[in-house]
Amino acid sequence: MSSGAIFVWEVLGTAVLILMGAGVVANVTLKSALGNSGGWLLINFGWGFAVFAGASIAAPSGAHLNPAVTLGLAVADKLPWGQVPVYFAAQLVGAFLGAVLAWLTYKKQFDTHDDPAGTRGIFCTGPTVPSAPWNVVTEVIGTFVLVAWVLLSPAAKEAADGVPQLGNSALGYAGVAFVVIGIGNSLGGPTGYAINPARDLGPRIAYAVLPIRGKGSAEWGYAWVPVVGPLLGAVLAGLLYLVLPV
Repeated sequence: MSSGAIFVWEVLGTAVLILMGAGVVANVTLKSALGNSGGWLLINFGWGFAVFAGASIAAPSGAHLNPAVTLGLAVADKLPWGQVPVYFAAQLVGAFLGAVLAWLTYKKQFDTHDDPAGTRGIFCTGPTVPSAPWNVVTEVIGTFVLVAWVLLSPAAKEAADGVPQLGNSALGYAGVAFVVIGIGNSLGGPTGYAINPARDLGPRIAYAVLPIRGKGSAEWGYAWVPVVGPLLGAVLAGLLYLVLPV
């Protein structure tokens, strides 16, 4: 597939991922939204279904939607390194566009929200207990689980008798959606489980530039954590794949 085609599909898929992911957080957070106070489980399931929708759309490009997935595949020798910058750029652009679309969807709810300074969490993540080293550790672990699953999850294969042996491949992109929901429920409490540098950085940039009434700080001092942590987790997962007898 050409670099241009990869770029287009990854932009589209990542934009839908963030539109629906930021959208569910907006629905739970904003006072005038019907999902207000829907809670952590609604957010986690919303993000899981967002992954399913975005990945299904971006299937022609491999549906990475996440620089950590792209990097993990490259480290595991499953993706040419020359394609990595194309994926990274597309994912960041798509994440920014998706965040803008989520804001447009909830524009009037943003305008009437009673805590406009507390809307950053709709767009990007933050720790419940700030501690940069430990926050990085949390993001490394969560992303390691995601990328390791992508690399090691059983795929369809044929046994000696010719009968197909289906593993998680039978679920298609629903499989990774379930994993993301699981990561959110189990490991997302400390930092909000970015597990995707583009998912955090693109919407954080959008939050910084959008004309949101009374908005607070974009917290740039924390912004490196959900970038560095997921990339480190992806590298570790890729290296593990290289040394395992798979």
